[in-house]
Amino acid sequence: MARNGFEVQKAAISALFLRELKTRFGKYQLGYFWAFLEPAAHMIIMLSIFGFIMHRTMPGISFPVFLLNGIIPYFIFSNISTRSINAIEANQGLFNYRPVKPIDTIIARAILETAIYTVVYIILMVVIALLGEDYTVSNIIKLFATWVLLVVMSCGMGMIFMVVGDMFPETEKFLPIFLKPLYFISCIMFPLHSIPKDYWPYLLWNPIVHIVELSRESVVVGYEAEGVSITYLFMSTLVVLFTGLILYRSREKAMLTS
Repeated sequence: MARNGFEVQKAAISALFLRELKTRFGKYQLGYFWAFLEPAAHMIIMLSIFGFIMHRTMPGISFPVFLLNGIIPYFIFSNISTRSINAIEANQGLFNYRPVKPIDTIIARAILETAIYTVVYIILMVVIALLGEDYTVSNIIKLFATWVLLVVMSCGMGMIFMVVGDMFPETEKFLPIFLKPLYFISCIMFPLHSIPKDYWPYLLWNPIVHIVELSRESVVVGYEAEGVSITYLFMSTLVVLFTGLILYRSREKAMLTS
């Protein structure tokens, strides 16, 4: 029986997902353990450096939970965005098959990164609970909605980076560098309320700040995400997504024939 367009795209994305999974972890001896090791090692280092200081400045709030809900969303956004830059070059041979489109590579990579870091997030949250840290997932619906918007926005940014990277190959070198400052201005290591309110307008334009603060408010007891808005996050996600789709639509034929 003939398959419709959705079924064809689903099959293409499934095949690309398995290919990305094998490419990402198949060549390493420790395999999938590397997915857990990166955020875990990052968090242990940050806890060692800032744990005592943050315990003094945020009494009553679990700093490991606070930190984890900043690191994981940032890793999801960063990995989906930056790994999309070379999506055309990495999968160029597959575009000889008509069902495979460049946007399918973005979706496959986004699903893989989301699956990896969701599992890592759950494991680390369980480990933190077993170590005696106190937290309560008080609003799982808000947490889920925030992460969905995070993934959709990351896909939109990935499409923008993919188109720009195809037009100007040199950008593959310096676009990831531009993302690095986001780590320091996205409230990963500090709460928004620790910053003087005079500087909030300069920080709150960044949607990642809203993602991180809303995630923390959903799981940290007594944490108030003042100044952030899921409405702003939703509107920002729409702008980024439609910008990415417009750029992709205008350049799809050129990317397939490049």
